[in-house]
Amino acid sequence: MSETQEIKADPQADKALSFLRLLMDKMQMDVEVNVAPDDGEGTNDELRIEIEGPDAARIIGKKGLTLEAVQYLTTRVVARLGGEKRHILVDAEGYRARHEDQLATMAKKLAQRVAREGKIITFDPMSPRDRRVVHMAIKDAEGVRTESVGHEPDRRVQLIPEKRAAASSP
Repeated sequence: MSETQEIKADPQADKALSFLRLLMDKMQMDVEVNVAPDDGEGTNDELRIEIEGPDAARIIGKKGLTLEAVQYLTTRVVARLGGEKRHILVDAEGYRARHEDQLATMAKKLAQRVAREGKIITFDPMSPRDRRVVHMAIKDAEGVRTESVGHEPDRRVQLIPEKRAAASSP
């Protein structure tokens, strides 16, 4: 609890923590819920909450779907308070950070392939956050651009080769 005591009075953080602790208790999960320490990676309008403990993996669920649902519910509960809108990020045992690193690494490798082979690669449908990770990972890649296509929940990212001046015609 010392981490939350160090944080200034924040009704949104208090509401998020109260809700998540109650939810974890009702789910009979052996976990601790705390505001994540500021590591400089988040933004000012972001509230980052970390779930840790023996049952944290169960909170992640298959492909992070349970964690996404928990985050969605927390966001809805906090939004009822009003005030400035903040992005709430709920993570469990660092899952999101690992997932985003793996996704960015894969996107960079595929971008090299697209630039080399000149063929479009389309990812499977992704969450808006995952799409953003891909776009950001590729933004400085040479010979490749990204584009989101489709409509939710089937929205996807495409890696598209940029046209070269000396491109051969079909």
